[in-house]
Amino acid sequence: MKHLLSILLFLLTLPVFAQEPAKGAEPAEAFNAGEVILHHIADSHEWHWFSTDNGNFVSYFPIIAYQPGKGLSVFSSEKITEGKSYENLKLEHEHLTALDGSKVYDFSITKNVVALMLSSLVLVLVFTSVARGYRRRVGQAPTGLQSFLEPFVVFIRDEVAKKSIGPKYERYMPYLLTVFFFIWFNNLLGLTPGAANLTGNVAVTAMLAILTLIITLFSSNKNYWGHIFAPPGVPWALYIIMIPVELVGIIVKPFSLAVRLFANITAGHIIILSFISLIFIFRSAGAGFLSVPFGLFISLLELLVSILQAYIFTLLTAMYIGGAVEEHHHEEDFGTAEQLHGGSNLGRLTRPDVAAH
Repeated sequence: MKHLLSILLFLLTLPVFAQEPAKGAEPAEAFNAGEVILHHIADSHEWHWFSTDNGNFVSYFPIIAYQPGKGLSVFSSEKITEGKSYENLKLEHEHLTALDGSKVYDFSITKNVVALMLSSLVLVLVFTSVARGYRRRVGQAPTGLQSFLEPFVVFIRDEVAKKSIGPKYERYMPYLLTVFFFIWFNNLLGLTPGAANLTGNVAVTAMLAILTLIITLFSSNKNYWGHIFAPPGVPWALYIIMIPVELVGIIVKPFSLAVRLFANITAGHIIILSFISLIFIFRSAGAGFLSVPFGLFISLLELLVSILQAYIFTLLTAMYIGGAVEEHHHEEDFGTAEQLHGGSNLGRLTRPDVAAH
């Protein structure tokens, strides 16, 4: 495989070596693939839709900033693009800073904020339509959008919520369905040309993970906390080690949720953009013939990853909630008692409630 990749890269570079710059011509500016990729996956204060020979089609968002001693500033982000400054403010790598180095509190509307609003609106419209269909067709077979989404709802209910949470699953279904469809829809929207990389923003995934943590902690029972502060089967001498480990585990679980979703979605976007960047790096037809099919293949693979990551996030959320609401099982205690008493018959005889039977 390594030899095959080496041969491909060699063939791609041949047209580049064959192109000699004309005498007296200024060398073209080198294409910075890393800068372009980071610009596309990062948040920004404007939405760049596409470019033509006549110019760029860009939507500029409002800058809302508060500077202590100078008050609130509200203006269009167009005034501080391309290195410009306005009202003592400028953008440095999409971070709003003051020219005099003073503190700036940024409350601006960014590309991800607008994408969040649009995706939320899409979700509301879609599921309002589905709910209306259920009301109109009570007891009838689903049709249209209702028939498309119902298998996913049933799957989350039967295969995720019921099996991971148990009898109390119904109270958590709204959150699980919201998380699943929110992540799935935004993963798909992020694959469309010119769209925002919302689920590839760690702030968004961290907020989803924090919500899962809050719901898990507020749903927990005494059995859940008993396993943390008094781990069963652990000698007292080890409590000083086990309790901090269990407490750290509470934070690590949502942290892994946030990082997993963020890393997988961002990695997919970077791979696709990397294949496209090969065309501009090698500046040859051979690069296009190879990078475009590979880019399309990764894009199709990302369609699967989009729903897979939504499912994994929802499943782990349900498992964390299920562990918090799980009740104490007497059958497990009975099995443990039998082992401690050295056999099934002796164990049953030493249990008054069992011996009575």
